[in-house]
Amino acid sequence: MEIVGKIKVVGETKAVNASGFMKRELVVTTEEQYPQHVMIEFVQDKTSLLDSYQVGEQVKVGINIRGREWQSPQGETKYFNSIAGWRIDRMSNAPAGAPQEVPPFDQFEPIANSKDEDHDDLPF
Repeated sequence: MEIVGKIKVVGETKAVNASGFMKRELVVTTEEQYPQHVMIEFVQDKTSLLDSYQVGEQVKVGINIRGREWQSPQGETKYFNSIAGWRIDRMSNAPAGAPQEVPPFDQFEPIANSKDEDHDDLPF
């Protein structure tokens, strides 16, 4: 699955317990009629994937939805969900099909005329 949107928060890498389990949170705001702020967890070696990303960037994040069951000491069973990130890619800010920007005319170098150039442009 994938989530597409704009980065709202890039969290710091945190050690969760004494075993060295590492976790980093990313919040992406979707761009739809009712935008959602989705928190995605990157764990262990995937935490470094977020190093080069900044707040405000458009991204596409590959995710897996995780679910688990927990039983309290009182015997009550509860269920929890989490969203685990495993890939992140930058999106182009230009809409699909939009023309690419062309540099101004004065930034192009003129073509040099050569005296050795053959001016006969006939193909035969």
